Amino acid sequence: MKKQILVLGGGLGGVQAAKELSKKIGNEEGITLANILVFEREEQNVFQPSLTWLMVGKRKEEQLYRETKNIEGGGIEVILGDIEKIDPDELTVTVKGEAYKGDYMIVSLGVQQAADEALSQAGHNFYTMEGASGFYKDLQAFEGGKIAITVPSLPFKSPVAPYEAAMLVEEYVREKGLRDKTEITIYTPEKEPMGFAGSDISDNVMKLMAERYVRYVTGYNLKDISSSEMIFEDHHGEQKKAAFDLLAYTPHHQCPKVVTDAGLVGESGWVEVNRETLETKYPKVFAIGDITRIKLNSGELLPKAGVFARHEAEVVAHNIAKEVYGKLPDKKFEGEGSYILDLGEDEAGRVSGDFYSSEVKMDNPGVIRHWEKILTEKSWFIKYF
Repeated sequence: MKKQILVLGGGLGGVQAAKELSKKIGNEEGITLANILVFEREEQNVFQPSLTWLMVGKRKEEQLYRETKNIEGGGIEVILGDIEKIDPDELTVTVKGEAYKGDYMIVSLGVQQAADEALSQAGHNFYTMEGASGFYKDLQAFEGGKIAITVPSLPFKSPVAPYEAAMLVEEYVREKGLRDKTEITIYTPEKEPMGFAGSDISDNVMKLMAERYVRYVTGYNLKDISSSEMIFEDHHGEQKKAAFDLLAYTPHHQCPKVVTDAGLVGESGWVEVNRETLETKYPKVFAIGDITRIKLNSGELLPKAGVFARHEAEVVAHNIAKEVYGKLPDKKFEGEGSYILDLGEDEAGRVSGDFYSSEVKMDNPGVIRHWEKILTEKSWFIKYF
């Protein structure tokens, strides 16, 4: 009997899962062996890792997206619209009043960006196309002053993004002859950059920022903001002010309400999964990507990054295919992954390894890693869209 697999979300993890399922069980000799339904609210699929390039003019908007419907074929069908209800007990999802029932469910809805009117009026959310483009527009008119890149709350996805953004902005103002007139500062509640990767990586990133005279202010929680000033509170409750002329910020992140309402969320506010199989507490229901909470051996949490969503998708798709063919699932997600930190000047570093065991290293920056990031962007669209 033909299986129906529900993939909730058409981001990096959801598309990867759907395509892997299609390759393994979607069709054989022209015969469709499974219906793979992808539920996505956005008509355009944006490759978010490239938004930092958009905010400094290295990309145009039209270069960063394709139509979501383009992934259809090989048993894949896209259902556009807001997901109104998820029932993990019944393995159903409701969109536009219609309930779809599956044999398996993969939840890959990513984080919900909580609205913050004060932040949006003061600066640009560079995790969106509009925000990254808006920042670049203001950057073009910038003649010197204080540029702030702010992380208002933890956790946040793409934890490399603020550091990459700062160094790309530094390259931009230097090339415009404004470096001596510009102060670039990252403000964050973090104790150190990318602490989940270990102290060696954190020290390396701090060294790279210091070489570019990017200020790094840690341990501060944003309490209030106006059009030109932020008020932070440190761990001792002491408040400090920071002025800025141009602001980019990461949004507040939370688990989507529809996922919480479904009973999939644990006490942490995120979906708890088996870290090897990505299965939730509900049989046949898996969760991957940014909505999950996975603890590393060090006690830190696996970062919310697209590379892990894609690897998790491969594991889940493989194991579902095994079950469909009556075999035992035999693949585990082992915390391996790599991501690129673009430093500007056509150079980048790669952080890679086994994040579960903290056996992670950072390659020496170079042009090869920069081109590797470009290739990842291009291959995503060519391969899947």
